[in-house]
Amino acid sequence: MKNSWNDIRPILATESSDVNASAETHIVIIHVATYSGIPSNDKKPATFPANAVFIKEHYAPWLSAAEVKEGLVRTVERFYLNEVKPKAGAAEFLKKLHSRGVKMCIATASEKYQVAAALKRCNMDKYFPEIITCSEIGHGKDEPAVFRRAAERLGTPKESTAVFEDSLYALKTAKSDGFITVGVYDRYESCQEEIRALADLYIEGFNKTEQFWRFASAI
Repeated sequence: MKNSWNDIRPILATESSDVNASAETHIVIIHVATYSGIPSNDKKPATFPANAVFIKEHYAPWLSAAEVKEGLVRTVERFYLNEVKPKAGAAEFLKKLHSRGVKMCIATASEKYQVAAALKRCNMDKYFPEIITCSEIGHGKDEPAVFRRAAERLGTPKESTAVFEDSLYALKTAKSDGFITVGVYDRYESCQEEIRALADLYIEGFNKTEQFWRFASAI
């Protein structure tokens, strides 16, 4: 008889079309990793409460929404603390940016302690003196507040601050608010053509950044 979160974790792990965990890395305002949750039709991220309701209805009617939400939180925490890895080429790209004096920070919808732990484990914390979270700002990435605060901490104007994003909805937010936008390919984001068309620059990975350096030299 299924009676706990651990009973449904193996099921969720195989349902990648419904629930997935992706390692996202964004630069110059960078988000190293996130738990994507249930994709929504309008391409905005599902919240933990919305994820909890979905999972309860489809996978675990014997659990309360609160129990499912707590299970999601624990799963994300384990992912950050023990599993998440930077995308291919990200470490080398960050090192090169840092050596050229480019200021960087993180703007994330995840919890600060989780991101900080992942950065430290991956030896990337030295590049990021600031981690700005949506929870401390009080707004998600469907509003520009977290990007604005990040630019404020960097001390840079929007028109010379690049937001690297692999999520369409967040890229739209940054673009419409006047930031330079760099779309980054991610296999969990289905709207690649929309991202490619919207972004000021699109890269297929951090190991394919030649076009970025040409782009940056022209800014």
